[in-house]
Amino acid sequence: MSKKEPESLAPVLRCPAGRVDVRDFDPDAIPGYPKRKDKDDGQDLREELEPLMDDLQERLFAAGTRDAQAPKVLLVLQGLDTAGKGGTIRHVIGMMDPQGVHIHSFKRPTEEERAHDFLWRVERQLPRSGQVGIFDRSHYEDVLVQRVDQLAPATEIERRYGAINDFEAGLVTSGTVIVKCFLNISRGEQKKRLAERLSNPEKFYKYNPGDVSVASKWDAYMDAYSIALSRCNTDAAPWHVVPANRKWYRNWAITHLIIEAMGSLKLGWPEADFDVKAERKRVEALASR
Repeated sequence: MSKKEPESLAPVLRCPAGRVDVRDFDPDAIPGYPKRKDKDDGQDLREELEPLMDDLQERLFAAGTRDAQAPKVLLVLQGLDTAGKGGTIRHVIGMMDPQGVHIHSFKRPTEEERAHDFLWRVERQLPRSGQVGIFDRSHYEDVLVQRVDQLAPATEIERRYGAINDFEAGLVTSGTVIVKCFLNISRGEQKKRLAERLSNPEKFYKYNPGDVSVASKWDAYMDAYSIALSRCNTDAAPWHVVPANRKWYRNWAITHLIIEAMGSLKLGWPEADFDVKAERKRVEALASR
């Protein structure tokens, strides 16, 4: 298959600058999709990108083996329960070599984490040189959940927007390409997916009774996401709004975004740090059976 880089999807999915309301984005849309609205096409097109994904990730990983200052890629996945963060990791990140991937899911802060600034636990999970890092939820939980449930003073929440922008700008300056994705599903699709988890014993493990409590706060979360995307949508680390009602489109789109992020690094292959001719002779001299 061809390793030619596809046309850029990032500008199509990029969140507009300024104040936004996430309710204005269509979760059923398929922006930038080149073929008809067909699930099988979406899966095939994503799989066609795998050779390119593999090549770019290997170049990134190779750079990290030679250079402690090699670039990194950080994928931030945010969305309501059932939006597909886990599915994205399974279907998209599953296409990558796991030795070059670091995945972390941010749950409710521990007592130790609450004793530090909210970014302390995030800094400890950043990808190393040459890695692709994936945050299943992220530092944005501290301006989403904490805002909706009023777990922090309004003045502290306000401070955190600026702290996030400074934090992300620093990461970019130090060589991290950040891809932030808001997985946008509709209220009806969320209800459908929760019901599916209750109708299939094989999916009971995915169901959390607390998800219904969170779903009942839909409008409050829509407001919180709207503010976060409006306040933290910088040129250094822009938000992308990924329609997520169609799982196949979500997976295809995020595969595109990661490929674009790695491709932007323009990485070649590291030069040998040994005498190639001498090593060839040594290999030729090995006994063979």
